[in-house]
Amino acid sequence: MSWSKLGIACMHGLAKLPLPVLRGLGRVVGRVLFVVAVPRRKIALRNLELCFPEKTRAERQALARETFVVFCQTFLDRSWLWFGSEALVRSRVKLTGAVHELQGDTPTIVFAPHFYSMDAGGLALPLNTEREFTSIFATNPDPVLDEWFMQGRQRFGNVRMLNRADGVKPIISVLRKGGLLYLLPDMDYGKNDSVFVPFFHVEQTATIPSLSRFARLGKAKVVGLYNRMTPDGYVAQMTPAWENFPTDDHVADTARMNRELEAAIRTMPAQYYWVHKRFKTRPEGQASLYGQK
Repeated sequence: MSWSKLGIACMHGLAKLPLPVLRGLGRVVGRVLFVVAVPRRKIALRNLELCFPEKTRAERQALARETFVVFCQTFLDRSWLWFGSEALVRSRVKLTGAVHELQGDTPTIVFAPHFYSMDAGGLALPLNTEREFTSIFATNPDPVLDEWFMQGRQRFGNVRMLNRADGVKPIISVLRKGGLLYLLPDMDYGKNDSVFVPFFHVEQTATIPSLSRFARLGKAKVVGLYNRMTPDGYVAQMTPAWENFPTDDHVADTARMNRELEAAIRTMPAQYYWVHKRFKTRPEGQASLYGQK
């Protein structure tokens, strides 16, 4: 048995644990990981330094330690999210806010940034709507894990997973047929197609303008979905449709997307994906914000 298959088998067992026990295990693992995963710890601390310069070093250290805990807790929660009964998932994953935005057949893009709880939010939608629901994910290099991720994310509702390499046409087709698109465009995907707009205190942050472009091409409205881990499970908070979005200026739209995201992050800063080099790509001639490679 491969290590991947063994790990998935363990997740089957973890799914049966009471949630407080599972969260406690995640806290222990997260604290250990914070100590041993030195490169990722440095990335998280640097991101927090860039985004929260007003906080003391001790405050950022505590925030980074907590983000590792949340990372591990949400990862272990995939056990019951993807193996637990539908009744169990429904009891622990709540969709709140402007849920009425899911009604009808207006093409809709759900802006779902990389909070660690994003997979819970990805299940909250198909559990609460019968509309076709499409999401875009990159293929995992481990085929066993890739299959596990795909099956878990498609276990409820009418869900279709698209590979990022499939291009734009199937995405726009889904929207124009009145579907929902679950979009996570807030990582650093390199210079190709990126624009440089502010994010927190970094004035030039490489950001892909796909939210604006897909909304314009698909004639879609945009709602935010901010997924929060709670002691009882998860709450996916949906915003009303964004007013005056998209515009004819994809750069201004992308800057607005980052402002909307920043406001959401400030309500739960430990739950955002700080272990990613969000500011890796720099404008031509600018030095790395993470030091020498």
